[in-house]
Amino acid sequence: MSQLIALSSQLLPTLIAAAGDRAQIRFLEFFASNIRNPHTRRAYVRAVTEFLDWCAAVGVASIIDVEPLHVAAWIEGKTQQLAAPTVKQYLAAIRHLFDWLVTGQIVPVNPASSVRGPSHSVKIGKTPILDAEEARRLLASINTSTHAGLRDRALIALMVYSFARIGAALGMKVEDVYTQNRRLWVRLREKGGKRHEMPCHHNLEEYLIAYLDGAGLRDDAKGSLFRTIGRGTGQLTTTPLPQANAYAMIQRRMAAAGIMTKAGNHSFRATGITAYLKNGGSLEKAAVMANHASTRTTQLYDRRRDEMTLDEVEKIGI
Repeated sequence: MSQLIALSSQLLPTLIAAAGDRAQIRFLEFFASNIRNPHTRRAYVRAVTEFLDWCAAVGVASIIDVEPLHVAAWIEGKTQQLAAPTVKQYLAAIRHLFDWLVTGQIVPVNPASSVRGPSHSVKIGKTPILDAEEARRLLASINTSTHAGLRDRALIALMVYSFARIGAALGMKVEDVYTQNRRLWVRLREKGGKRHEMPCHHNLEEYLIAYLDGAGLRDDAKGSLFRTIGRGTGQLTTTPLPQANAYAMIQRRMAAAGIMTKAGNHSFRATGITAYLKNGGSLEKAAVMANHASTRTTQLYDRRRDEMTLDEVEKIGI
């Protein structure tokens, strides 16, 4: 929502500002009412403002004068600058905006509806992952005599063993770690507000219990599970850990463990899924555990092919 506040406090795109109050309100409502995910909202704000500013710069006088040719020319220019997935997201933002303006009777037709984006097909993910030995070494290298160490080990283990997205992990409350049928479970809120519950691997159970008890969090059920560390105190605050801080933490922990793989927040999800499949797990059950709607998505996280390719490359006997 901060992106929307910033947008409304600054000058609106020229084409929207010139279209009158009703168009301005409808434009702002698009981001406030129609897009709930903050990351999507931020990306759409950027795409839409860039496009409308470009239209104004090339002489488009009004929002109703935007034509498919304008959209196609802008998309073609972006294709020369950006990766295909990013361009497709930009085009989606423009399409959705104009759909919203059409239903609000601001413009008569959607000029982006007939414009095709760049072709893009993904069969395997690009996110770097750790192998099982590296993941074990990373977790074992963390000094757990401090609150920060207990927190970091628990967070990394949660992503590895439950296939949790970083956003879902950092959004957890203390009460989202609970006991059911004599086993520790975690409750995750994934994309689209979908609630997902998973039993804990025995290692994850050990690390979470150590963190909850060592940091004294059990009495703060409504508080954030993963929190920042107070400057100079070494103690947990009540502030949720931001994703950027989690990424910086992972880089520090990886460097300290001597692991050269350029892993990030999302790497541990793929690490866990690949390890599960290598040990005989099924793709269908992996999809359920990862809360994927389709096994096609889960396949993007299956990196077993990387090891097969490496083995084959070593057969080149020169």
